[in-house]
Order: sequence, then C-alpha cells, then structure tokens
Amino acid sequence: MLPGHATAAGTARYRDRFPNLRDAGHFRQAEHVPGVSQLWLSSIGLGTYLGEPSDAADQSYIAAIETGLRSGINVLDTAINYRHQRSERNIGTAIKRLMDSGELHRDEVLVCTKAGYLSFDGDPPADPRAYFHREYVETRVLDPKELAGGMHCMSPAYLENQIERSRRNLGLETIDLFYIHNPESQLADVSREVFRQRLKDAFAALEKLVKAGKLDYYGVATWSAFRVADSSRDYMDLFELANIAHEVAGEHHRFRFIQLPFNLAMPEAYGLVNQRTGKEKMSLLSAATRLGIAVMGSATLYQARLTQGLPDLVGSVLGMKTDADNAIQFSRSAPGLTTSLIGMGRKEHVAVNLKPALTNPTPPQEWKRLFTRTKE
Repeated sequence: MLPGHATAAGTARYRDRFPNLRDAGHFRQAEHVPGVSQLWLSSIGLGTYLGEPSDAADQSYIAAIETGLRSGINVLDTAINYRHQRSERNIGTAIKRLMDSGELHRDEVLVCTKAGYLSFDGDPPADPRAYFHREYVETRVLDPKELAGGMHCMSPAYLENQIERSRRNLGLETIDLFYIHNPESQLADVSREVFRQRLKDAFAALEKLVKAGKLDYYGVATWSAFRVADSSRDYMDLFELANIAHEVAGEHHRFRFIQLPFNLAMPEAYGLVNQRTGKEKMSLLSAATRLGIAVMGSATLYQARLTQGLPDLVGSVLGMKTDADNAIQFSRSAPGLTTSLIGMGRKEHVAVNLKPALTNPTPPQEWKRLFTRTKE
C-alpha cells in the first residue's frame, strides 16, 4: 500500500501547479481547524456515490478521477458501500496510475471515505442474508445486537474491519479522513444514552487507528442530523460530539471534519439555528468554526435537481452563466464551508463542474443577500 498522507507542503505544491485556479481562490485552508489549517484543499471535490456496480462504470469513474486530479481537484470522497466497494477501488487505481506516471504525489491529495452501512463486495450476492452472516457474524466482527435498522453498525470491531478493507481497496497505508457514515440512523433504534456511548466507543477506536497510522483525521458524514430541529429524533449536537472527542483524546483529538448536504435546496447549515452551547444558539457552520471543525458539503447539485429552473435572484447575486454554475458557486462560496462535493462519474463532468472555480467565491456580504427578505 502507498505510504504517506496529505500534507501542507504537498497540497501547496499541488495548488501551485494550477495558477489560474489558485489565483481565483479555488484552493483554501480551514484556518480555524487545528492540524488541518495548513492543508490547501480544492473548493470543489469529486464524489463517487452514483452509478451502477459495473465494469463500464468503473472505467468511467477511473477516467473521471484521473481527469479531476489532473485538473485541480485534490479532494476525493467515497464510502465503502458506494457501488459495493468499487468506488474505493476506482480511486485507488486512479491514484496509483498517476503516481506511477509521476503526475501525482501521495501528499498532494485528501482521500476521504466512510463506513457504517453493511456493504456487498463488488456485486450483490445471491443470498445477502447468508453473505452477511458468513462474512461478519460467524467471524465475530459484528454482533447482530449492534445493528440498527438491520443495516447500520458503528461498533469498534466493525469499523476497524471496514477500515482495513478500505485501506486495501484504496491501496493506501493511511486514509486521510474517515467518517462514520450517517450515525444518526442509530437513533431510530436506541436511546440517546446508548447512542452517546456507541459514539464514544467508536471515537476511542478511531483515535487508536490514528495513532497506528491508519487514519489521519476522522469525523461524521450525515444526511439529516445537522439539518433538523434540535427536538427531532435524528438530531445531533456538534458541541456534544466535540465533548465526546475531548473525553476520549483531550484537546489534541482528531475529530476535525463533518460532512452534510449543503446546497440551494438544503441551506440549513447556514440558515438554521439549531446548535447550542450554554444559552447561546447558532448555526452549524458557526458552531463548527467555534469548535475548530472543517465542514464538507455534499449534494452540491442535489443529483442534478439544481441544474435548471433556479430563481432569477440566484443568478443576479452569484453571477454565473448557468443554473448549474450558480448552484456550485453558491455552495463553494458559503462562509465556513471548506469543500463542495459533486458526483463526477465521467471525465466530461470535470471540466463542466470546474468552471465556477475560475471565478473568485462570491463575497460573503453579496452571498448573504440570498437570505435577506426584500420588501414587496
């Protein structure tokens, strides 16, 4: 497996190979995040969620990832369950090819993956229940009592097993960033107290893997937890998560990233005041800045729903030529957001989606006009 991880020197070297993108503010640092603050990360990242688990899709993804890495994208996002482990393997193949050709160095790219959901391997088995029982229950990797909804687990043994598989799939000794995938799904089955203990046990296991050199940072990747009211069943409090990390590893903990959807249709990270510390309430983005945590935004184009039909105000404020470009510009310009993730399963997607990166992010005061009500 390839040694190393993303570094300040490596990501700066990568940034400087793309002076037009660099000068337009495409690369940024999460200056408020301890340890992460020196990394130069692309404002647009490449996601690998969608697509069939087929050989043809594999080749298309590999070409897209190689094109992205050659074009100024140094944040790659995947998960072990994406396309039944194929997406991780596609990233591993693309990185190795570019490193073998001398076009890329390991320390120039941030590779992010996730685990939590049960995953097939390559193709769906004929008997899924028998597969999971043989693969995980009989080997004592997983206790069925630890499953939520019959499909989600975040026990230390299970996460460690999945991380080992991910390292092999990616061909990397060290995963730059590992997320617990949608941990809020557990709250449908267990109490808040049990949930907190499961998170604490998971964080403790991940800190050990950081010390072992298998991970560099960890976090949680969510769908709903940070976008709902604090009274909702699947709500998570970022201050509470940070407290758990402190309990486990003190002020030098490596819980330094979170991921959630952020786009024109789902702007809650900025617009919803649902995080609390003491008597003070604030938005998720404000809380993350306060806590020293970087925020990655997923679903930037909301699976192409935001590529047409946007209100005229959006274009007048953001200034891009197309609705898709305006949607990307909206997300990558959000104050406090590090990277906006876009699924790119074909190399043609890369050039199209990188167009907004040639323009400086919209200034905060202009961007915030989209949240200001005007008098009729």
